[in-house]
Amino acid sequence: MIAWDPNMEMMPEEGLKKLQFKLLKTLVYRLYSFSNFYHERMDAHGVHPDDIASLGDLGKLPFMYKTDLRDSYPDKIFTAEQEELVRYHVSSGTTGKPTVVGYTKHDLDMWTESLARALTSCGLGRGDVIQVSYGYGLFTGGLGLHYGAERIGASVVPTSVGNTERQIELMQDLRVTGICCTPSYLMHIGEAAKKMGVSIRDDTHLRTAILGAEPWSEQMRMRIEEEMGIKAYNIYGTSELSGPMFSECTEQNGIHMWSDICLVEILDPETDEPVAPGEQGEMVVTILQKEALPIIRYRTGDITSIDTTTCACGRTHPRIARLSGRVDDMLIIRGINVFPSQIEHALLGIPAVSGHFMIEVDRVGALDTMLVRVELNPEAFSDKINDLMAIRSMVAHTLKNALNVSVDVEIAEPGSLPRFEGKAKRVIDRREY
Repeated sequence: MIAWDPNMEMMPEEGLKKLQFKLLKTLVYRLYSFSNFYHERMDAHGVHPDDIASLGDLGKLPFMYKTDLRDSYPDKIFTAEQEELVRYHVSSGTTGKPTVVGYTKHDLDMWTESLARALTSCGLGRGDVIQVSYGYGLFTGGLGLHYGAERIGASVVPTSVGNTERQIELMQDLRVTGICCTPSYLMHIGEAAKKMGVSIRDDTHLRTAILGAEPWSEQMRMRIEEEMGIKAYNIYGTSELSGPMFSECTEQNGIHMWSDICLVEILDPETDEPVAPGEQGEMVVTILQKEALPIIRYRTGDITSIDTTTCACGRTHPRIARLSGRVDDMLIIRGINVFPSQIEHALLGIPAVSGHFMIEVDRVGALDTMLVRVELNPEAFSDKINDLMAIRSMVAHTLKNALNVSVDVEIAEPGSLPRFEGKAKRVIDRREY
């Protein structure tokens, strides 16, 4: 077994706990002293840094929510001066307001270190050629994996997304051994390769895939590994935490969450009380060493469980299980987070459209598709095809701008879509994971 930092990754649990508490105390005192947001939030919650006397006191601290980041747009929660920031990443926005994450040099180093451990634990290292097919730019996936791969001494092919046939040619020409992308895009690459007469298994050197940014299942892992002859590993992270940060190891038995970087709680979403290891709940994360945008008790919304036993690989850091869902209604379409509330917000700005709509999500081949069925107001409905086509085109354009992902649109007659007496169930998701 090879580890990037064996002393840290295999530190006995007692040592990890002492380190976590030291980092937590430092973080809490720093933010209480220098962050208006956290100072006011702790005061309102009736907690002082002196009240944190053990890791068991973590639950005394207030939660941080996505809305806190959104409401602080762009940088009201930042605790680093602008001249200390070396990079920004920005989310696509949910209800019209994106979230901005700033990074100091230390933040980028911590992020890169986390990914260096992750990639090494998947068996990658110096001499490997890693194709990064996540998007580069404001999205964190591309640049995050890029720097992590360079840190371990691998050669990087920064293909980003799209231009699939060219990606397959480069995979062959440059003898790519590892790829980082969404699982659906890897499946698409496999299908495109077949059409080109290329076998990923027999005609390339690819042997490892680091997959994430959208839900996927053990069944999809088996299909990828059987059809392509490679090992597929799950990776986790969110832009609020930094980006993709944590992955499985070669045991493929849970995602290692580095204890010196983050503190993980699994809580009952109804009671906010911790659940036992192995039981499912909402994951709440504290990032212990973040400078520009500190994160204490961030409610990720992701449902998972935790395993605190030492992994068969020898690593002592806890592992989370594959995500089984979310506490909210967020959809992930081709790697993009989409909330039904986003769609509603966009549609309500179009006078011809009523407030009634339905969302149907399918998987065609390897790619996610989303159809939005939109009901028109009676005065806007017409028996002229050209009029309806013009409205449909305008609605599709509006949704594309709002969601950053293309969706199909179907126009429905007034009064034809379902009505709901209770909470509206507007999403039909037929994808299988």
